[in-house]
Amino acid sequence: MSEALDELFLFGEEKMEKAINQLHKEFGSIRSGRANPMILDKVIVEYYGAPTPLRQMSQVTVQDGTTLVITPYDKTILKEIEKAIIKAEIGITPNSDGICIRLAFPPLTEERRRETAKEVKKLGEDSKVAIRNIRRDMSDDLKKIEKEENLPEDTVKDNQDKIQKLTDKYTGIIDKSVADKEKEVMTV
Repeated sequence: MSEALDELFLFGEEKMEKAINQLHKEFGSIRSGRANPMILDKVIVEYYGAPTPLRQMSQVTVQDGTTLVITPYDKTILKEIEKAIIKAEIGITPNSDGICIRLAFPPLTEERRRETAKEVKKLGEDSKVAIRNIRRDMSDDLKKIEKEENLPEDTVKDNQDKIQKLTDKYTGIIDKSVADKEKEVMTV
């Protein structure tokens, strides 16, 4: 196999891997009735004039599966952290005791679970579209390589099959991730 083909598959798989990682990151910010520190990833606190991610300035622990406990390293910043959590609109009201902030995750209603499951499916579909776009780009690049290097027809066909197998592998990973997340969301 030529160097150009090796690069094609290397970059293609790398992009597909990034699409999967992005999906998992998005799944982490979806509420499922369980406390998950990743929901705080989008909370940014004004700390001495600099926007700082909450998880860099505090310890976040999960207590009893449904409560997040946020303990800031600097206790003087508690009020700003509370404001930032409210501003981030994560759907949970912070509860401060002067030392730490507790976020109690209420159980999701059946209707909210169904909406969340639909959201999970949509994210999965979006990721599949991204994977298919990567497949299309890889096929286009394969055609360019075929013209540049005068590749035999059977080599091109084998590589097209290889691109499809790679695509199938990653769409399978997406399907499993979506199924797992839906199960987590629907479990009471």
